[in-house]
Amino acid sequence: MTIALLGAGRIGRLHGRLLAELVGADALVIADAVPERAVELASEIGARSAPSLEAALDGVDAVVIAAATNAHAPLIEAATARGIPTFCEKPLAEDLEATLTIADTIDRSGVPFQLGFQRRFDAGYTEARRLVASGELGTLYVVRLAGHDPAPPHEAYIPVSGGLFRDFSIHDFDVLRWMTGTEVVEVYADGGVIGFPVFEKYGDVDTAVATLRLANGALGVLTVARHDPLGYDIRAELFGSRDSVSVGLGPRTPMRSIEPGVPPPAGPAWPDFLDRFRAAYRAEFETFLAVARGDAESPCTATDGVEALRIAEAATRSLHDHRPIRLDEITGRSAVGTAATS
Repeated sequence: MTIALLGAGRIGRLHGRLLAELVGADALVIADAVPERAVELASEIGARSAPSLEAALDGVDAVVIAAATNAHAPLIEAATARGIPTFCEKPLAEDLEATLTIADTIDRSGVPFQLGFQRRFDAGYTEARRLVASGELGTLYVVRLAGHDPAPPHEAYIPVSGGLFRDFSIHDFDVLRWMTGTEVVEVYADGGVIGFPVFEKYGDVDTAVATLRLANGALGVLTVARHDPLGYDIRAELFGSRDSVSVGLGPRTPMRSIEPGVPPPAGPAWPDFLDRFRAAYRAEFETFLAVARGDAESPCTATDGVEALRIAEAATRSLHDHRPIRLDEITGRSAVGTAATS
């Protein structure tokens, strides 16, 4: 199988290294909007570089899109038009309207497609989902989510990020649907600029919270921040009538107890998402190769991307309107089935 990797930036470099190691990925063609980056990465991992993003699609069996967000929809359209099985990092597009449009394009094409929500392939989140689905957790009461980045992004990224909830928390919103097998019906969010005034310049926030009401009656609580001095803190805690469990709690969690006699985590703390989810990214691509070969159904569809974005849109609107937002206020495609079967 020959795979085209479109994008050789930070996430593209990780993807290139992982794809080069996978059984079944026999050849890799790399392209980037800055051709020199593609040449550099290709030389590092023994791949071939292409002179343009479009040229990289010639004669390949599958494509992995890790380019800038504003290039996702055009590249998806180009790949599916050629009938090439496609993987794309989140998001599908820059806003909800464009996301709905490209999701329809994908569905009409019939081309195998997988969206990049790597937490679905992390061992901890997978086990949490199993405990909920099997009933071993009992009645689900509350899901508590934490998403804290070690440092804020460069200023140039802020105005094109889509805002804190769309850019960062969309992973939490997706994995909440997936773990619980149910949909979010209402969101209330609040936030502010506490540590980094540059976010206010672009109408964004650096710290936020959200409460989420699920269709099955359970509640979700999210904290999200652009700065954590101890490292990359991504956790999920699920509280049920039979058990209470945590994802992301371990020797590398950037959190220390101040209870007497409790030792600090062994460390080192997770420095970033590339380190924390490396194994999940690998598993994600192993699955995508099976999807591209026709041996498996996509475990993360365009519809999943739409639904996660609708929650992010509701949270963003709630933040600015200072009121709860029901998901049915966010017009567009309604949920298809439940996340448990997505």
